Amino acid sequence: MFKKILIANRGEIALRIIRACKELGIATVSVYSEADEDSLHVRFADEVVCIGPGPSNRSYLNVPSIISAAEVTNSEAIHPGYGFLAENADFAEVCESCGIKFIGPSPHMIANMGDKAFAKAKMEQAGVPIIPGSKGILKSIKEARYIAEEIGFPVILKATAGGGGRGMRIVRSRNELENAYTMARAEAEGAFSNPDLYMEKYFENPRHIEVQIIGDSFDNVVALGERECSIQRKHQKLIEESPSPVVDEKLREEICNAAIKGAKLVNYQSAGTIEFLLDVDRKFYFMEMNTRIQVEHPVTEMVVGMDLMKEQIRVAAGEKLSTISELKLRGHSIECRINAEDPDKGFRPNPGRMEIFHTPGGPGVRVDTHGYAQYQIPPFYDSLIAKVITHGKDRTEAIVRMIRSLEEFVIEGIKTTIPFHLKVLRDPDFQRGEFDTKFIERFMEKL
Repeated sequence: MFKKILIANRGEIALRIIRACKELGIATVSVYSEADEDSLHVRFADEVVCIGPGPSNRSYLNVPSIISAAEVTNSEAIHPGYGFLAENADFAEVCESCGIKFIGPSPHMIANMGDKAFAKAKMEQAGVPIIPGSKGILKSIKEARYIAEEIGFPVILKATAGGGGRGMRIVRSRNELENAYTMARAEAEGAFSNPDLYMEKYFENPRHIEVQIIGDSFDNVVALGERECSIQRKHQKLIEESPSPVVDEKLREEICNAAIKGAKLVNYQSAGTIEFLLDVDRKFYFMEMNTRIQVEHPVTEMVVGMDLMKEQIRVAAGEKLSTISELKLRGHSIECRINAEDPDKGFRPNPGRMEIFHTPGGPGVRVDTHGYAQYQIPPFYDSLIAKVITHGKDRTEAIVRMIRSLEEFVIEGIKTTIPFHLKVLRDPDFQRGEFDTKFIERFMEKL
């Protein structure tokens, strides 16, 4: 097991890693920007190193500074958390070349599975259902027209190096295709320095279902149930839950087995997520793989009873996965992401000082946060300030506990998404589990 780990991140995920390390008896090093000097991940780490000014490109994305911090503190490993450098194959390769263990999959795994066209081809090879579309990168607008006619409109163009909805265009007719193709390539080039696109059949009312997997170096891979991630805005998740309201035991077995087959084919080692689209006929199709720990990993932890962060660290240290003779989901869990945003003004970020910060508690309630009273939220980073996770014997109890928890959560001094979450949780369609990835768009139109 490692003796010391450097955490190349900030906020609640940095605290989450520190807590896991403390329970494993591992010393921690937190890197921080000048803007994060008063952050809790700086306070609770064993050692700290300032790596630059507030802007992330001068601090949390500054690879030479992070590697120097690891070397000067004699850190054996680096945990990237999520975001920033978590899925940066070049960073993982630099760690490897410097003799520092990157806690995550190998550099080539990150690069390959981050290439959506490559990942899709591998999953198809493993027998995982894939969305009809191009077999790889589109070579021309002529090829795009041919494939679109073959699979039928509507179709969607996606950047092969994409994420967060950038480089994506929905095309509903032949007349729209050329303009959408040109715009998507330009957007992909600007966002990812890679203009390559691929095409898929577009489903109008799908659900977003993901499977949490973890693999070790002994050819063991487990799937820890599914998460429902359809409540999202502009491809950014807002509420996640496990299990999904529409996935029964038979479908769960099928989708988890598919995820395991895909992960085993590529010899995946570490925590990761395989994401699927579920259509109205309850058929599932592979979308992409995330080669990192997810923001919503606590949802799975609550229903499975496994500490995923500790397990990820153990696997990186060369240990076998904990024995799971038979996976059993215990009850139901929901997570709400609380952001420093103003929902009444188009979810505009609202950094500032939190004058009052009182977190909820009680049975079945967990809060992952780096916030505290008088904490000044910097303007440089993601607006996530807390995750509220509730667990109940069933979905109804988990929802009731979440509503109670959000009513107890007091944050004054800034605008947050708490009032918006409460409206969603009280919506009859949400409570019945009748929603898809377009739910928030329709919901905001009603508001």
